Amino acid sequence: MRPSKVARASGTGASVPVECCQVCGHAPLDDVLSLGYMPPVNQMVRIGAVPRQQPWFPTNLLHCRNCELVQLGLAVDPVIIFPPDYPYTSGTTKLLRDNFADLAREAAAMLGLGKDDLVVDIGSNDGTLLSNFKDAGHRALGIEPTDVGAIANQRGIPTLKRYFGPEVAREVKRAHGPAALVTAANCFAHIEDVHAIVDAIGEMLRPDGVFISESHYLMGLLDTLQYDTIYHEHLRYYSLASLKHLLEMHGLEVFHARPIPSHGGSIRVYAARHGTHAVQHSVGDMLAAEPRGAAMAERLASFRHDVVLSKLRLLAMLRDFKEKGARIAGISAPSRASTLVNYVGLDEAIIDYVCEIPGSLKIGRYMPGTRIPVVDEARLYSDQPDYAVIFSWHIADELAPKVKAKGFRGQIITPLPVPRVVQAAP
Repeated sequence: MRPSKVARASGTGASVPVECCQVCGHAPLDDVLSLGYMPPVNQMVRIGAVPRQQPWFPTNLLHCRNCELVQLGLAVDPVIIFPPDYPYTSGTTKLLRDNFADLAREAAAMLGLGKDDLVVDIGSNDGTLLSNFKDAGHRALGIEPTDVGAIANQRGIPTLKRYFGPEVAREVKRAHGPAALVTAANCFAHIEDVHAIVDAIGEMLRPDGVFISESHYLMGLLDTLQYDTIYHEHLRYYSLASLKHLLEMHGLEVFHARPIPSHGGSIRVYAARHGTHAVQHSVGDMLAAEPRGAAMAERLASFRHDVVLSKLRLLAMLRDFKEKGARIAGISAPSRASTLVNYVGLDEAIIDYVCEIPGSLKIGRYMPGTRIPVVDEARLYSDQPDYAVIFSWHIADELAPKVKAKGFRGQIITPLPVPRVVQAAP
């Protein structure tokens, strides 16, 4: 069965509680973890603005024992979660750029894409993924609801400024023809009515067309204690089993899957209509490695216990440094940093400021829910605080040597999975 739809008036600020599984409709759902109330991670007040009331929403994680989907307990209006001035751009992270280039190469080779084949990217952001297909000579079209899509249009990548749904899918098919490939990277777990979305994707695909999704992988999240990726953009945390269950409900068969390093651990999944593509061994191998039933419930209970300990350990470390008079800054302000900062209880008295690379749309704003300013990274090198917390800790191997090479003389802290001071040679 499909879960019943809950009507919402978009733009009203309404939130809808999740009372049954978003994929299979099963109820009741098991409580996994509560991180308390959190602000939307991409509503960042400008520095110097008069403080005003901001929305905060409960952040509870739930588990479906029927299809193994782990999901957020509240669906917040997407207009709040993805405001027009959404400050995230995917092209600023080298690991993500490399991942998208890999996806394009892999897909083109595996699917034998031709020059006239249409590739549609849902949630296309600044066009970083599609630029690889466009440069290879394929027709490319992005669908992006925020102002960031204007960057893609400026780069020559046609982009519709729309929230994706069945109406947009029909519009795309009428104007551009059926798609050989539809991609949804880091957004397929974000959209509320996932069944309508999968139907719309199927509407756009030609008979042998392929859908590729990339999402945070539940097992990677649990194994590396990535509670900081739990926020209101991310409505669902897929295992391959739950994702396969969802796609099969719409006549789509998973024929290839593999873990990828982006966002600290994600899963790339290829799906198409049954029988159009040979199912590879990768699917069975990944499914066999995932816990199910009681084993999954036990794994989730362990995760909750470890999250609490991680919070206490980070607080204890920072307390010891502050008692000795240390100054502490932050490096990078990804969305996940908002969850960590607010759950742990960090504020401007603990973290002086957070640095972002020049050109980041987050510079000149406060970290969500706090008065911690986001500043140009040049301040890190002129100010030389004693410690710097890398909030993009999942790419610390990339970031730490860079900040050392640029002249930072302080010590670097990674907050997860175990808080520690790292040694990073330039």
